[in-house]
Amino acid sequence: MKDPRDVILRPVVSEKSYALLEDNVYTFIVHPSASKPEIKDAVESIFDVSVLRVNTMNRSGKRKRNRRNNSWGSKPARKRALVTLADGDSIELFEV
Repeated sequence: MKDPRDVILRPVVSEKSYALLEDNVYTFIVHPSASKPEIKDAVESIFDVSVLRVNTMNRSGKRKRNRRNNSWGSKPARKRALVTLADGDSIELFEV
């Protein structure tokens, strides 16, 4: 079994992720090889909440131009997890 801190890398802080907090959905960047059961177990063990659903998405890195020598590079690809919690549960990390 993987360490839960290696599965959940960091929370996503954006307007869209904060809008999902009203529906009790939290967004995390996770390890690219993490599966949905591993993500569920990691969130439940780290934050002591009950998880109803986990949705994942693989987002490819954007292509960026280097202005100095006019070459192209890319930002790294990321895997995100949208975690839906049970009613009454919340993660204090996101509270303002």
